[in-house]
Amino acid sequence: MDSSSEKKEELRQQLRIAALEYHETPRPGKISIAPTKQLLNQRDLALAYTPGVAAPCEEIVADPANAYKYTARGNLVAVITNGTAVLGLGNIGPLASKPVMEGKGVLFKKFAGIDVFDIEINENDPDKLVDIIASLEPTFGGINLEDIKAPECFYIERQLRERMNIPVFHDDQHGTAIIVCAAIINGVKVCGKDLKECKLVVSGAGAAALACLELLVDLGFPIENITVTDLAGVVYKGRTELMDPDKARFAQETSARTLAEVIAGADIFLGLSAGRVLKPDMVRQMAARPLILALANPTPEILPEEVKAVRDDAVMATGRSDYPNQVNNVLCFPYIFRGALDCGATTITREMEIAVVYAIADLAHAEQSDIVASTYGINNLSFGPEYLIPMPFDPRLLTHIAPAVARAAAESGVATRPIADLQAYAQSLQQFVYRSGTFMKPLFQTAKSTPIELKRIVYAEGEEERVLRAVQVVVDENLARPILIGRPAVLEQRILKFGLRLKVGEHFDIINPDHEERYRDYWQTYYQMAVRKGVTQDWAKLEMRRRHSLIGAMMIHKGHADGMICGTFGTTWLHLHYIDQVLGKRAGANVYAAMNILILPERQLAIVDTHVNENPDAEQIAEITLMAAEEMNRFGILPRAALLSHSNFGSANTESARKMRAALALIQQRAPELEVDGEMHGDAALDSALRDKNMPNSTLKGDANLLVMPNIDAANIAYNLLKTAAGSGIAIGPVLLGCAKPVHILTPSATVRRIVNMTALCVVDAVSQR
Repeated sequence: MDSSSEKKEELRQQLRIAALEYHETPRPGKISIAPTKQLLNQRDLALAYTPGVAAPCEEIVADPANAYKYTARGNLVAVITNGTAVLGLGNIGPLASKPVMEGKGVLFKKFAGIDVFDIEINENDPDKLVDIIASLEPTFGGINLEDIKAPECFYIERQLRERMNIPVFHDDQHGTAIIVCAAIINGVKVCGKDLKECKLVVSGAGAAALACLELLVDLGFPIENITVTDLAGVVYKGRTELMDPDKARFAQETSARTLAEVIAGADIFLGLSAGRVLKPDMVRQMAARPLILALANPTPEILPEEVKAVRDDAVMATGRSDYPNQVNNVLCFPYIFRGALDCGATTITREMEIAVVYAIADLAHAEQSDIVASTYGINNLSFGPEYLIPMPFDPRLLTHIAPAVARAAAESGVATRPIADLQAYAQSLQQFVYRSGTFMKPLFQTAKSTPIELKRIVYAEGEEERVLRAVQVVVDENLARPILIGRPAVLEQRILKFGLRLKVGEHFDIINPDHEERYRDYWQTYYQMAVRKGVTQDWAKLEMRRRHSLIGAMMIHKGHADGMICGTFGTTWLHLHYIDQVLGKRAGANVYAAMNILILPERQLAIVDTHVNENPDAEQIAEITLMAAEEMNRFGILPRAALLSHSNFGSANTESARKMRAALALIQQRAPELEVDGEMHGDAALDSALRDKNMPNSTLKGDANLLVMPNIDAANIAYNLLKTAAGSGIAIGPVLLGCAKPVHILTPSATVRRIVNMTALCVVDAVSQR
């Protein structure tokens, strides 16, 4: 085994170990059931169970539609499999498929707020499986069939759709088909061709491939222009090997028998088969400006760089996230079910699927929104060869697809609860996007795609265990090029001790504080900067040896690094002192501040100022609020700010209350477009209904997501209490506001994941400043 193969095998084993640990701890599995109602006393018990529970039961008997009013059925989907075709693992059985089904449930919940029960059924007989699934109809609002082998999956889905009055959707077929068709529609436009005049060659004839072709034909693609190949070669009329009725529909009169024979002159190649089946010589024979969708995972039918090596006019898509134009089912299935459930659809019609195809395709054409620009850190995103379909974490997918599904369901006559105001519905979905924690994922994607020379992040505490473990993740995920400040011998020993795979020079660089060739330049520059601040030459030399945050700041100043992560020991001001001396505040800023974002079960909350200003005055509060709101906009979160106090809209007239009222006036003067109000109690900030009772004409609409505290005590205490009691320790930050360069000062309690998150943010900061 050569060195590259050994490295790949080592990485595979490391990923396997990490995946097993992820699934095992802190509790086994990936999903749980959480109650939506309080059960705190005897009265709650009487309402939740006997005798009170009889009332909704009686209402459902009177009208079965009341099940959607009084139970969770309208937001509950079953993810069902028999484990006969699981990912690339094959027929591993229902029990072994459970991690995949749980994972599907996580995606439903994360992207669309849909609850899921995963159901793994030990039954391979199609008719018996249909009977079992159909009997579950009273429990669920929808059925997602998953990883059931072809051709049985076609029969099973058809039978269930005939028997059940709730949506049944085989994602392996239809989810893939929808995304592929959207990519083909847009890809053909980019290539300057007419869909009805294109020649399509397909590699693969499984459930996904055949579903793609069925949908393409319904979209107007001529069936006579489609040639299918599989393990037995070309699907031709008269072939008997590995044939079934669904495949036979696409058989052509031809003497060709191999992919190499039919690829010549093809306008489109669709691969849903196996890696490396499309050869460069075959690509050379394709028509001018070919569209190639190589969707086998993890190794595509051909790699983009192999295509580029033989021709420069091809447009390419894969199923991988490390190349442009990722064709991924997550672009549609959560949102299809969201729309279908919300309108009470009794099935998924072809019209609903076509509506999703065009919703996805149209979104790629849409003018880039501020949210997408800030969330992805991309300022030149536009429809073209490297942007055929939206990015998987585009926050607009939910608000575009679900309403399109609901509209098509109503027009198809299958919506039992048609949505009258689709615009208001889309706005309600947008609120879910803001509450979910998905905003970090696009930052990771941006960091991964940034060239290595633009994402040199220096870690001041390079020898610290959490930093080293975080750097391993950063390297594995290609988030940044780490620069560790530390002693080489110590770093080598600790990397070995912690079982990490980091190699100096290959994965990261070192700045040795005891011996650095740029030391003279660094201390002399620092001396010139701070000579009138009490710093002598000897002191500058000493500080430049021992203060790692100073070294990192100087590296950024000199252009030797793009950003810095520090603060895993010591206080904020210990580090900020040197950052201020070397980098200073950004243009127009008069104050620094720290913002922390908490990922809570039902919302995201940003809190300022948690670490910098002990008792900011009204002017500082106003500036901090505006900087925090600007940063939230960069995250793709619409800020709604509440200035908090012990006083509630003038109920007290203390110095603190007056300060917050004065800050409000300044903010409204400088940023009249910002939703902000105060001074108010914390419960009024987070409960808009309560606030409306006390202050019906409040300038803040909806629940606040930016809490501006009167002093550092209130901010820091509130942050740590919420983080521990309600947020499961999931937090982003502290985000340093007001600095001229990308620097973030963490805290001694920072976890490995938080360091990784802040690294991604630091890279995006660096990119946005260029």
